[in-house]
Amino acid sequence: MYRFKPNVLTLFLLRRFFASFFLVMLTVCGVIFTVTFVERLSANPDTISTLIDTWIRLLEYIPMFLPLAVFMGTLVAFYNLTKSSELIIISGTGLSPFQIAKPFVIGAITIGIFASTVVNPYSVKLTTSNLTGHQLKLIDNAIWLRESSDSGFLMARAGGLHVAQNKDIIFDNITILIQDETFKIKERVAAKSATLSPNGFDIAEAEIINAEGVLKKTPKHIDTKLTPTTVLDRYLQPDQISFWQLPGFIKKMNHIGVSMRGHMVQFWTLFFLPLNMIAMVILGIAFSQTKQRRNYSFGIKFSLGILTCFALYFIVNLFNALGNAGVLPPLIAIVAPQIIIIAGACVFITSFDTI
Repeated sequence: MYRFKPNVLTLFLLRRFFASFFLVMLTVCGVIFTVTFVERLSANPDTISTLIDTWIRLLEYIPMFLPLAVFMGTLVAFYNLTKSSELIIISGTGLSPFQIAKPFVIGAITIGIFASTVVNPYSVKLTTSNLTGHQLKLIDNAIWLRESSDSGFLMARAGGLHVAQNKDIIFDNITILIQDETFKIKERVAAKSATLSPNGFDIAEAEIINAEGVLKKTPKHIDTKLTPTTVLDRYLQPDQISFWQLPGFIKKMNHIGVSMRGHMVQFWTLFFLPLNMIAMVILGIAFSQTKQRRNYSFGIKFSLGILTCFALYFIVNLFNALGNAGVLPPLIAIVAPQIIIIAGACVFITSFDTI
């Protein structure tokens, strides 16, 4: 049975790539972590809470600077290989830039897959463990709920919410209108807080006005088909759902007629994250091409590469916005920029190699 066994050169280049990548990641994460920690000190009661809050926020920033870290890691790796004359020795064996790039591409694919399948679900789990209304996509800065049944309709408006440790939802400043099948209001229930569990709404102290206008203050239980899961699903942002849950979530929301363009863009972004990493590696190799024995122009190329990455970042975001707006299909909006980057970088590498 054939087994894939990487040769010595492949392992050597992989080690160089990952060493440079982790060095860049450690530097960038260290700077972001330090700045965020100092910023969040005043918003948390103690140091431990601040460290946890900072760690969660750092995970949220990783998708933003991961492509830049892969690009910078590729530049640093090629610079070190050129500086030590190892790249000249490797090229002297007759390998083309594309053959030399294979280990870097393998490393980039590994990073992309790990980020999509492990880092993203872990980050989402931490960030959504204690959701509040400020983290959700609200309408008119309020939470609106509506349910219809054979016996009538239920409509609720809340000023905010937070998720309890047992996963129940606690609504703040909530007003619930209970209507019959002809939309006539049977009861108006108002309270400073109400808890939604799988069994329905439970209100400890409710102001209830019935159809006759009689006011009562009493505990109240309201049966409903709404559950904490269905309520959160309705308001979750695309980046608040993990890669593994997105396909089922999109299918469920499409079934009830909810637009899922933003969630489709998020899914294809995570699905093709390895392709994004490949594009950054190929771009980094294009900027690393040199005919000099010592790459004395590294500083200039590094600066130009960083500027190019920021420009490409805005272009990619533009395509994402077009996908979210429905101007482009989500799949095209995600894949097209990466294909353009890879094609342009490959043309440059080929032209430079044949000079």
